[in-house]
Amino acid sequence: MKRLPFLFVLAFFVTGGRADAQPTPQNIPTPQIVKVGVYVSPPFVLKNDDGYSGMAVELWQKATADLSVVSEYQEFPNTADLMGAVADGRVHAAVTNLTITKARAQTVDFTQPWFDSGLRVMVHSDARGSMMALWEGLREAGHLANFAWIAAIMLVATALMTIFDRKLDAEFPKRWREGLAENLYHVISLATTGEASRKNLFGWVGRIGEAMWLLCSVAVIAYVASSITSVMTASHISNQIKSVADLQGRIVGVRAGSVAEDYLQTFKLRRRPFNHINEAAEALVKREIAAVVDDSSILEYFTHTHPHLPLDVVGNTFRSEKYGFAFTAGSALTKPVSLRIIGLQENGEVEKLKARYFGFKP
Repeated sequence: MKRLPFLFVLAFFVTGGRADAQPTPQNIPTPQIVKVGVYVSPPFVLKNDDGYSGMAVELWQKATADLSVVSEYQEFPNTADLMGAVADGRVHAAVTNLTITKARAQTVDFTQPWFDSGLRVMVHSDARGSMMALWEGLREAGHLANFAWIAAIMLVATALMTIFDRKLDAEFPKRWREGLAENLYHVISLATTGEASRKNLFGWVGRIGEAMWLLCSVAVIAYVASSITSVMTASHISNQIKSVADLQGRIVGVRAGSVAEDYLQTFKLRRRPFNHINEAAEALVKREIAAVVDDSSILEYFTHTHPHLPLDVVGNTFRSEKYGFAFTAGSALTKPVSLRIIGLQENGEVEKLKARYFGFKP
């Protein structure tokens, strides 16, 4: 009987922990508010009246569904500002199509990659027609203004010849419109073929004048032909952009703070940054830039959803990329979110999201 208290105490310590293991209100995880920075980049992040959606947003929600996370979204105008906010802790996480790079990984923590992409080039498809492209090329090069001066000189020459012929040639048509039409034909014929059948009313002086006009006409024909040929050649070359090597000397549109901007800077190419792809595409349609370099997934989705725009994605992928979510360095959420992303990849949820948001093979 003396051992009974000892056994009772022993039993209490052995079983006491199990009794305390029963769920209590104190054991229920408290929801943690996570400030999530987003950058609108269809189809990964879409903005609507109810907030934000898209492949990246939905994947984020699935990956944090059982982590007692309450997301408060904050939009940023470009990826550079977004990355800066994550790095200095103004937001806890970055959700968009963020490319994982060594430079970025030195300031933030990345999750398991969940999407493969790469850089490609988007160019104008010249859907308005070759004649319109030729006309615009001649105008931009200043040739149309020169053509106008040549036409004006020919009209003045026609008027002067008509005045002289009416006074000196008794057989010349008396009506102005017939006389002007007759001499306009002679002027154009002489300028284009070097031949004319009109009378010589000024003797040897007239012949010298015709010879000088013939020399001028040869120069005019050579100039017109060379200018049109050069513009057509330049227009043809502009449609042959297929790689970074084809972008030398051209203004290229990129998204501000993107990997594409950093990549082109390495090659010292002329860049024009835009906050969003639709702004860069608008500049390309207006021919303010020669091409746009961006992630292939972004470019292909844009052209797929804007078939009315004269834009084409050309060439092969010339830089591989992987997307991931970013956290402030040292975040306790990095590992659990990565594990859940891996699980969503293994059970096919990521592929389902990709198929649903793209609707075609990205």
